[in-house]
Amino acid sequence: MPKLTISLLIAACAVGVWPVVAQQPTVERKVLLQQDLTIPGYQNVLVAVTIPAGGRESRHTHPGTLLVHVLEGALTLDHDGRPTRTYTAGESVYIEPGRVHEGINKGMTPVRAIASFVVEKGKPLTAQVQ
Repeated sequence: MPKLTISLLIAACAVGVWPVVAQQPTVERKVLLQQDLTIPGYQNVLVAVTIPAGGRESRHTHPGTLLVHVLEGALTLDHDGRPTRTYTAGESVYIEPGRVHEGINKGMTPVRAIASFVVEKGKPLTAQVQ
């Protein structure tokens, strides 16, 4: 490495000039309805989900059945056991309990979707996967 480049790096460190690292856009979730089912011990949870442009969820699972309907944008779903697929406005997808998956917005506009969970009462809706 030339001396000038090393000198510039040292100078940048001294004055605190570093490239800015972009933070991951935040996925928003809002519970719209939480209702006990006629099946004892189970409930339905309806959630509005917004994934900003360039955003992604982390890989996760759900303890129960998940149905997702895309309202706006294009949702790319990386889903273990299935090919990666993009769902656009008006399309829906079924995700089995315990299946590892991740929603990704590769587009320039937010993805808006409605997610409907059927889960046992008292269980968390989501479990993160490393």
